[in-house]
Amino acid sequence: MGFSSFLGRVLFASLFILSAWQMFNEFDDNGGPIVKELIPKLTVVRRNLSSKLGVAIPDINVRTVIASTMLLKGVGGVLFVLGSTFGSYLLLLYLGISTPILYDFYNYRSNIPEYYLLLNDFIQVCANYFYFLCFYLMILPV
Repeated sequence: MGFSSFLGRVLFASLFILSAWQMFNEFDDNGGPIVKELIPKLTVVRRNLSSKLGVAIPDINVRTVIASTMLLKGVGGVLFVLGSTFGSYLLLLYLGISTPILYDFYNYRSNIPEYYLLLNDFIQVCANYFYFLCFYLMILPV
């Protein structure tokens, strides 16, 4: 059971570690190619939060957001492979914050094709989130 648990952690965390490595290699002075996709999504989030909370939310620095996601995915993935529950919590934090921002199906009408693509991806990530929450946090020691 020990080896299969370790192998499962390595395979699961490799998704996050390799993604963080790719983001690190593409990171440059302006943040890399993900900036083009992330700026409009963060603008919508900022606008929605400021309208719901009734206060003006300052501009969000996209480079800082990208650097923090690299940190959460990289450190969380490595710690998760080593068997740390703190790594699990870092990965859960990353998934919990990034999923509603990246897969914003709620900003589209249901007659637009992007709505169904984003909804499908959102549901898949939520399923992985709950699988990860239930399975791995119950196996790893506290």
